[in-house]
Amino acid sequence: MAVDLKRYRFTRADYHQMAQVGILKPRARVELIDGEIVEMSPIGRRHKASMDRVNDIFAPALKGVAIVRVQSSIVLDDYVEPEPDVVLLRFREDFYADSDETPDDILLVVEIADSSEAYDRQTKAQLYARHRIPELWVASLNRKEVFVYRDPTPDGYATTRVARRGETISPLAFPNLVVAVDAILG
Repeated sequence: MAVDLKRYRFTRADYHQMAQVGILKPRARVELIDGEIVEMSPIGRRHKASMDRVNDIFAPALKGVAIVRVQSSIVLDDYVEPEPDVVLLRFREDFYADSDETPDDILLVVEIADSSEAYDRQTKAQLYARHRIPELWVASLNRKEVFVYRDPTPDGYATTRVARRGETISPLAFPNLVVAVDAILG
C-alpha cells in the first residue's frame, strides 16, 4: 500500500515567527522557497568579491533611479521569500520601509554562483520566472560566464544568453548601463 506523504508549507508569517522566537538562529543562512526552509551555501571570498563588484557597478550608476539591495530577502508571494545576492528595485522614496516590494517592483535579480550554480540556474531561475521577474543574471564564477535570463513564463525563462569574458551586458530596465562581464567576475 502506497502512503501519500503530505508536506506542511510554511508561510512567510510562520517563517518570520520562527526567527523571532529563536527556532531559526539569527545568523542562519536560510530562505523560504515554495513554503520550505532551504539552507543556503556559505559565502566564500570569491562570492563576496563578486557581489561587491556588482554593487559597486550598480549603486553609483542608479542612485536615485533604482534601489540596489544586496544580500537581502525579497517577497514574491506568501510562501516565497528568497535571498538573492543583488536585486534592482523600482525606486521608492521610503525604500520599502512602509510595505514590502512586490514582483512588479523587481527589475533585475543577480545570483552569484560559486557552489550553488545548479540550484541558481534551475530551482531559483524557475521560481523567478514563475513570479514574472523580468530578468535574472546568474554569474557563474567557475565557468567564468554570466547567464542572462529574460522573457519569464510560468515554465521558466524563454530567452537565455551566455555572456563571456570580454563581452558586455545591460539590464533590460537600464539599457544604457553597459556592464562588462569581466567587471562582475573579476
